Amino acid sequence: MGVRAALLWRDRLPGIGLSESSSARTERRELTLRELGGYFLRLGALGFGGPIALAGYMQRDLVERRGWVTQDEYLQGLAAAQTLPGPLAAQLAMWLGYLRRGFWGATVAAFAFILPPFLIVTLVAALYVAFSGTTAIQALFYGIGPAVIALIARGAWKLLGVSVRSDRRLWAIFAVVAVVTFVVRSEVAVLFILAGVVGVLLYAPPRWPSPRTLVLLPPNIGPFIAAAGSADPNTLLALGAFFFKAGAFTFGSGLAIVPFLQQGVVHDYGWLTEREFLDAVAMGMITPGPVVITAVFVGYLVSGFAGAIIAGLGVFLPAFLMVVLFAPTITRYRKHPAVQGFTKGATAAAAGAIMGAAAVIATQVLVDVPTLVIFVLAFAILWRWRISEPLLVAAAGAVGLVLFALR
Repeated sequence: MGVRAALLWRDRLPGIGLSESSSARTERRELTLRELGGYFLRLGALGFGGPIALAGYMQRDLVERRGWVTQDEYLQGLAAAQTLPGPLAAQLAMWLGYLRRGFWGATVAAFAFILPPFLIVTLVAALYVAFSGTTAIQALFYGIGPAVIALIARGAWKLLGVSVRSDRRLWAIFAVVAVVTFVVRSEVAVLFILAGVVGVLLYAPPRWPSPRTLVLLPPNIGPFIAAAGSADPNTLLALGAFFFKAGAFTFGSGLAIVPFLQQGVVHDYGWLTEREFLDAVAMGMITPGPVVITAVFVGYLVSGFAGAIIAGLGVFLPAFLMVVLFAPTITRYRKHPAVQGFTKGATAAAAGAIMGAAAVIATQVLVDVPTLVIFVLAFAILWRWRISEPLLVAAAGAVGLVLFALR
């Protein structure tokens, strides 16, 4: 019961997680694709706060309120989403869809979750290009940025309640990963694997998995990765290849993809200026859905609507392939003590990486006294009262407009 209480999100998001009857929790009926699609469509349209907040909504709605998945299934999916490359929230949505309805469940969850933010960001990018102005975006982000950091920090704290709790060994893993992530200003993929191995050694030392259990990388994944690097040097194909690699080789939350994108789109390809890239990141953070939707904004600026589609497909396709290829193996062996130990270690590492990433973004957003005040107030409001995230984000944006003008 302590775990459930620690993860229960008191905030109500309009249209998501409406109270369900108690029978939904006690009976695992067959879900329809329409039900899955409807939920993830609303989450994609109204889910603010970044990857950890979106993961929190899924835990609150699908575990606590609707009973569509168990707590154990959710934690397995969360650990897998952090261990495998790709955006956390999107991958977790695909995992839960696959768990309940297989390949088509993952497909419906992915499409429904990604479609609303894709349309929103594409529209904003079109307006951005049409008016060629960034002042309003900067003013909004001045206020919204600190509020987003508060959302991430609160979500990370909630995650600690289930991933670390009072276990000192997991706290040590969490602290090491958080510090390393902050120091290098990016997530270090190998730390997730090492943390998982440490979890195996700590929680299942007498029982080692068989060789079949350890072979988690299917032999046919190579062509997918190789295809990303052998595309024709045409702009659309270059966009698709770049964002496919961004999704395939960036581990953890969507926030970790920002340094990778900056190096590629600004320095390597020269598609955007530094200012345009920062505006793209702002769009990814202030719009609903996963942060990596930034790719759609970049794609539109480079090649219009076609570029937005190619960039979006490229960045999310690796996550979908990972879930479809790995989910059967992980699900089959999820009760094995070694797998459970790996999950504990990897999940503690995930919490540390998210906290470290939040600290990195905070150094770029909390730049003066007003932004610090907005952050503290937003965090206190989230912690103390029931308030919807869209309302908080809108209020922070309004405050940002006023303060930016005075500034």
